[in-house]
Amino acid sequence: MAAENNTQPGLTADDVLKVALLGRLALSGLELSSLTEELTKIVGFVSQLSEVDTDAVEPLAHPLDAQNVFREDTPAASLSTEQALAMAPRHDGESFLVPAVLGESGSA
Repeated sequence: MAAENNTQPGLTADDVLKVALLGRLALSGLELSSLTEELTKIVGFVSQLSEVDTDAVEPLAHPLDAQNVFREDTPAASLSTEQALAMAPRHDGESFLVPAVLGESGSA
């Protein structure tokens, strides 16, 4: 096994908090410290992949032989805007109005 790489990219507690916010996770101080350390190690392991010589390896779209099992995508008539919005609980005449997912928003 190669010597440990001391130039591992490090994550800060702020980086982990940003990811936790996106996942809607509330982390205690101990969890934040632990996850910051663990995720830094994971990022370091992933960065080791850039050291592997892949010049002779052909790129893959999928690791297994796969074939398309879906039907052809053919154009067909679709609903008008009015028809699509007819049963919507909230709309503005052009778009569906939905509650904000992240952060505050005064429009929905």
